[in-house]
Amino acid sequence: MKNKVTIIARFSILTLIIASFSVAGLAVAQESPATKSSSLNAKDKTFMKKAARGGMMEVAAGKLAAQSAQSDDVKSFGNRMVTDHSKANDELKSIADKKSVKLPSKEPSEKWTSDKAYMAMMVKDHEKDLAEFKEEANTGSDPDVKKFAEDTAKVIQEHLDLAKETQGKLK
Repeated sequence: MKNKVTIIARFSILTLIIASFSVAGLAVAQESPATKSSSLNAKDKTFMKKAARGGMMEVAAGKLAAQSAQSDDVKSFGNRMVTDHSKANDELKSIADKKSVKLPSKEPSEKWTSDKAYMAMMVKDHEKDLAEFKEEANTGSDPDVKKFAEDTAKVIQEHLDLAKETQGKLK
């Protein structure tokens, strides 16, 4: 009888040890960087990198417009690009950090020859960006990236409308 109790006690202790290691292993696996980005596919990562490059371009061009434009409307538009795209860039960086995605960090240098050229570039760029952000919002695999794309698409639509309005004032 004493032998049975000893065997059962040892078996119970062994079971507890194995269960402890299993739970600890599961906790470590949930915190690993590979698991953090498990819902990201290559398309989501590509979108994030393109969005980061585009956002940095918008900020750089907006700063130049705010400083160098002839028209007050174009200067105002440039300031809006700096404010809104800086905010979106910060949000995207936060998501990328959580998902262990390395975004490009090289600031582009933007040049344009006139207010009209800048506004034409902004209309064309925002039309392209709006399509890409809507596509990601509809077909992306990661919920955080999809929400970012959906929310930012609304702002891009506002920018496109404002760009067209500003462009119309320059004729």
